[in-house]
Amino acid sequence: MAIDPICGMQVNEKTGLKLSWQGKEYFFCSDHCRQSFIKQNKIENVCVSCAPASSSVWWKNKIILLSALYLAIIIAGSYSSWFLQLRLSLLMYVQTIALPVAFGLVLGGIIDWLVPREYISLVLAQKRKRTIVFAVLTGFLVSACSHGILALAIQLYKKGASPPAVVAFLLASPWANLPLTIIMFGFFGVKALYIIFSAVVVALITGWIFMLLEKRAWIENNPNTLQVESGFSILKDAQNRLSQVKYNWAFFSSSLKAIWEGTLSLANMVLWWIMFGTLLASISATYLPPHFMHQYMGPTILGMLITLIIATVMEICSEGTAPLAFEIYRQTGALGNSLVFLMAGVVTDYTEIGLLWTNVGWRTAVWLPIITVPQVLVLGYIANILFK
Repeated sequence: MAIDPICGMQVNEKTGLKLSWQGKEYFFCSDHCRQSFIKQNKIENVCVSCAPASSSVWWKNKIILLSALYLAIIIAGSYSSWFLQLRLSLLMYVQTIALPVAFGLVLGGIIDWLVPREYISLVLAQKRKRTIVFAVLTGFLVSACSHGILALAIQLYKKGASPPAVVAFLLASPWANLPLTIIMFGFFGVKALYIIFSAVVVALITGWIFMLLEKRAWIENNPNTLQVESGFSILKDAQNRLSQVKYNWAFFSSSLKAIWEGTLSLANMVLWWIMFGTLLASISATYLPPHFMHQYMGPTILGMLITLIIATVMEICSEGTAPLAFEIYRQTGALGNSLVFLMAGVVTDYTEIGLLWTNVGWRTAVWLPIITVPQVLVLGYIANILFK
């Protein structure tokens, strides 16, 4: 397996796109990544259609296979009562996450077109503590749910953000972003401050620990990070780029095309994971006894552990889990369990861990729950003591 020099993904050398340059062979997961490599290195007179793309074989495309499975469940639900509830759950979840996921993918495409890699490398790849603070602040400003944020995080990684910054961004975004802060106050009142504070604390501490792991080479480095020359100014560079832009039809046409290509490239990387996670969550929502969640999720250590397990397989979207978290608090009076339910869906979500595994590296994916889960449980235990 080769590594795509643009997005860092693993590529099958037999089916991936290939490019020979300066006596070396490079392999790419998509034509978008290969074209970006050609553009960045100013390569001329190169064959750009010499090898088939793996995605061109439709029956091997994971998105197409999962879409077919979705369709089969929907059709089966019309003829079988056993599949009917699964069909309803699946459609409900798809309706819940479709808009935020689409928003995340399109915003990722805009970032791919608009933001140079030098900017991300300068702000989110420096080996300084403030880099993690910038990542958390970026997550606060982004309005997307936990699954919508995955696309943005991978796009930031492709642009050069370090693994510690990507992890901090992922942890902060779902529960510390501005719109959801308002929603949380609507459910929990002033107590929502503790949940938001906890999300920020976990994101900061985890990001800083990941920086130590990166320093000791215990996690992967980002091959997309550029070495930015000393004294580089984002403001001056942006002003220079804007001064050279000619706002005509050709500019807008090429911009829309670039955004579309970036969105499709990102979708090919993350959408099938999101679809897979949604399917598993739908199965859990359908066949898990409805009374189980409330009966065994009391304000105890065992209750928090059970909450952790349930949240791992049920988390879909931050907007969707916020009402469920409030229902847990309303019936059990355990704010800590609500915190665990909200945060565990992010720190143990198989979709998120799978995306980190395939796009960043297996060590980063493994360390994520190891570092975050104990923090979440401790903060949940403290909440249950403080807010009895």
